[in-house]
Amino acid sequence: MTMFDPLRTKAKVVIYTTLAFLFGVGLASGMGWTEAGHAMPALQTTAQIPEDAVQPALQLSAAFERVAEVVTPAVVRIEAERHASPQRGVTGAGPFRFFRDPDPEPRLQLAGGSGFLVSKDGYILTNNHVVADAERIRVYLVDRRVFDAELVGRDPFTDVAVIKISDGDNEFPFLSFGSSDEVRVGEWIVAVGNPGFGGGSTLDYTVTAGIISAKGRPLQLLQTEILNDPDYDPTLGGYAVEDFLQTDAVINPGNSGGPMVDLRGRVVGINSAIASRTGFYQGYGFAIPIDLARHVMEDLIEYGHVRRALMGISLGAIDAVKAEAYGLPSVSGVEVQDVTRGGPADRAGIEPYDVIVSIDGVEVATQSGLQQLIARRNPGDRVKVRLYRDGKPREIEVELGEADLSPAPTRTAAEPTRPTRVDEKLGLRMEDMTRDIAAELGYDEAEGVVITDVAPDGPAAEIARSLPLEGARVVEINRQP
Repeated sequence: MTMFDPLRTKAKVVIYTTLAFLFGVGLASGMGWTEAGHAMPALQTTAQIPEDAVQPALQLSAAFERVAEVVTPAVVRIEAERHASPQRGVTGAGPFRFFRDPDPEPRLQLAGGSGFLVSKDGYILTNNHVVADAERIRVYLVDRRVFDAELVGRDPFTDVAVIKISDGDNEFPFLSFGSSDEVRVGEWIVAVGNPGFGGGSTLDYTVTAGIISAKGRPLQLLQTEILNDPDYDPTLGGYAVEDFLQTDAVINPGNSGGPMVDLRGRVVGINSAIASRTGFYQGYGFAIPIDLARHVMEDLIEYGHVRRALMGISLGAIDAVKAEAYGLPSVSGVEVQDVTRGGPADRAGIEPYDVIVSIDGVEVATQSGLQQLIARRNPGDRVKVRLYRDGKPREIEVELGEADLSPAPTRTAAEPTRPTRVDEKLGLRMEDMTRDIAAELGYDEAEGVVITDVAPDGPAAEIARSLPLEGARVVEINRQP
């Protein structure tokens, strides 16, 4: 009789199982499911993109690298100490604002921004709002050298300022100028600056890239600055030149005064403002055109102030309705709304309702564009003005005058009360223009009335939000005196 032996049975099972496993491995190897001597497939290197397929991108990247290498040594960080000064209102309200330090100390303000060297002997271009009213200005270079700077001059009507540092006979690296007139919408640009303003910042000398998004942007920002500045008569706000370049390069507080350069490293603008609801970058940055800034810089270095050329006209926009009414061949140019009696334009024969289409052969599309063209001339220059009058083209030569943009003298005596009148339909408070008021506001003639107040809920309030009306002279309505 056969006896059941559990130990022998277990041994057979183990032997059979082992043989089956070994046979299975051998079969798999023979069929190619595994590589002999390996438990996993060998890792292979990912195929690289051929260089010729990305050559344009590599060339663009190399251009950015070269621009950063060349430009950064000439960019500086600026610290300006000043005591808080009174203002007539809130600076930079609304979406457009300068890159100021958002939370300055209430007593001693430490403002900050950027700048860039424009000469080997230490001249630096920056923004007026970075160094305005500064009691001490310190400049930090990328190589960690620190200098006290002197203010050469500043111009609140363009937001341009010039400061200077010195290092004996040693020379500084500096940037060359390009042309903001020649830069094109869609062109690549690079912005360099110090968005992390403050001691120990880890964001100094940041390089960003973008394109020119638009040209000729009038922000009404400088007018607001002048309106809020107690040192200047608010009526001078109309002399502000606002014809900004727009970019999508990332710029933030602390970038003010830094260079915007093309891919050859030439400066085409000075970074100045952003459009933002938060105070930080939201895709819209603005720069002062370098062709305007360079002219202002040269005046500040030579004279200590800007000699602003003047035509003596006020301007308005042209739309399709006006173009048809004036018999224009296209919707272009700017409307002459008023001519200062005895001023340069008046002496040359320009009249209200003329439509200016070019200055010295350069087409004029906006009021700000015409302002910039005149601001880049000198008093005494002659310019050829092409215009339309009653649907017919004319060319008139104008010898430019000089605008008086001096700060208003400090008044110590109380001003006498003047009779006023209120126009409830327009929501305006006005005074009769007298010789004293005309002289005070810089008008040549004591005619019409002057606006002294605007009702916040009146019909004129909407206009006053974008164009300061206080101090404006009214000489006629609907062509009636």
